[in-house]
Amino acid sequence: MSNEVDLQDWVGRTEELHDRIDPTPVLAMARTLDHREFTARFGEPLPELWHWLYFLPMVAQSRIGADGHPEKGGFLPPVALERRMWASSRLTFHQDLIIGEEIHKTSEILRISEKQGKTGSMVFVTVRHLTHSKQGLAISEEQDIVYLPMPKIFVPPPPNRLPDHLQWRENYPVDPVLLFRFSALTFNAHRIHYDVNYATEVEKYPGLVVHGPLQAILLMESAKRHHPAQKPAVYAFRAMRPLFVFDPIAVCGQTKPDGNLELYTANGDDCIGMQANLNWRS
Repeated sequence: MSNEVDLQDWVGRTEELHDRIDPTPVLAMARTLDHREFTARFGEPLPELWHWLYFLPMVAQSRIGADGHPEKGGFLPPVALERRMWASSRLTFHQDLIIGEEIHKTSEILRISEKQGKTGSMVFVTVRHLTHSKQGLAISEEQDIVYLPMPKIFVPPPPNRLPDHLQWRENYPVDPVLLFRFSALTFNAHRIHYDVNYATEVEKYPGLVVHGPLQAILLMESAKRHHPAQKPAVYAFRAMRPLFVFDPIAVCGQTKPDGNLELYTANGDDCIGMQANLNWRS
């Protein structure tokens, strides 16, 4: 690709951020997920994945792109393709983060690669995030971000159906207010989640898109409800198909022979939106 050399210059770039686990965003997330009895007191453990409430992109309004994301070319490379989304992640939970403590995160761009898909060129950027507290490394994560060309029409990916014999299936109501609240909590201004005109007219989706990180959190919360005595150790998820605000969304799971879990979100046609795997601490 024409800018391959320039993009490869971003490989190895690092960024370090500092934050504090204030209880207010934790309580706000709990209420957004309808956890009515949840408390967020100093000294309590932060639920897994809720570290995404911190280290938020504090970008000036004048540096926001047309899609609502920060303009390209800061820490992340200036990929020319117009659309970008969080495709997948792999996380290891080494120890709990604690509400009230100071934390810091070191991020590094590990690799940038181009692939050819049915819609044309795709660029994948893999970033490693290491989150530390005063006790040491708490969470290590690799995140894959994919950049795509802007489509002329929406063409859904081929469907992947839910497997048979799931052990649980929970319906989860989604509406524009939930999507807005989650966007606000994670300071995610990507317009596909709240601006229906932009989502349908510019990015050609049939409606507002349900966040990938929201689906990942819903799957994690469901797994913990069904296994309250277990602690997550390794969690990996991959977006398979976009889910929309009008979809009747289900959160599903099953236990594998080794005791770990396979997890899925799905729409009303039983097409998988996100697939995840969760390994428990031994």
